[in-house]
Amino acid sequence: MESLGTFLKNRRDRVTPADVGLRTYGTSRRVPGLRREELAQLAGVSAGYYTRLEQGQAETASEQVLGALARVLRLDAVETVHLGNLARQSGKSGLSEPPPEEAHPRVLALLDSLGGTTPAVVLGRRGDVLAWNRTGHALVAGHVPFDAPHDPARRPSIPRMFFLDPLTRDLHRNWHELARIHVAYLRLTAGRYPTDARLAALIGEITMRSDDFATLWATGDVADCTVGAMRFQHSTVGAVNVSYQVWLQPDSPDHRLEVYTPDDPPSTDALRILAQQSQT
Repeated sequence: MESLGTFLKNRRDRVTPADVGLRTYGTSRRVPGLRREELAQLAGVSAGYYTRLEQGQAETASEQVLGALARVLRLDAVETVHLGNLARQSGKSGLSEPPPEEAHPRVLALLDSLGGTTPAVVLGRRGDVLAWNRTGHALVAGHVPFDAPHDPARRPSIPRMFFLDPLTRDLHRNWHELARIHVAYLRLTAGRYPTDARLAALIGEITMRSDDFATLWATGDVADCTVGAMRFQHSTVGAVNVSYQVWLQPDSPDHRLEVYTPDDPPSTDALRILAQQSQT
């Protein structure tokens, strides 16, 4: 899991003196980005306090200080939220085993209302599939038993499949683009739930078994994941281009209903065929 200090150091290395209007007068520098004292001065805090903050030796920073750091580090809205999550959790330690996740009945009713022609998947906090309709299953993981989400011990993990399952990797023509999004969103989730033992184990497992994941994780990128494009090369219906959109659930904010809609007429036809095949 990531610490506040690690995130601050990563982002400090990305901001050059020129980015914030500092003149270096040609002097050599041992750091790729801002020095600690430079960032502290620009954020209006003492160098000693910022150093303790980055080293995990200070109390939780105030919202004013976090806002100033986010401004100097040129964080976007999602990165700023992540910074706040890490700061609030910086004093906590130890991992705990969370209870199994269950999709809310209203989410399942919404999934059912989409019918058989619109692929959809309900995802839990860690990217586990909590439920899917027949077409969603056939589109994203037809090689996995349809009833696997019913048993918490057998639930498909989308992040694990994405990096460790060759069939899932071959399914996505834009795998590299989606891989960056998966890792960045998993980092955002880890900032929200730093004591989740299952999440920590998932990240550790994929890091050890996938060089691609380890490389992407090391970048420190963080992002939300609500809309985007997926380019499938499906074994049954060929090329399918869809847009995905995530419906967040007020009753269970950790859960996401991901819905896929076709981007072009051939993809519409392909999804129709897939829906017909999956209902038989």
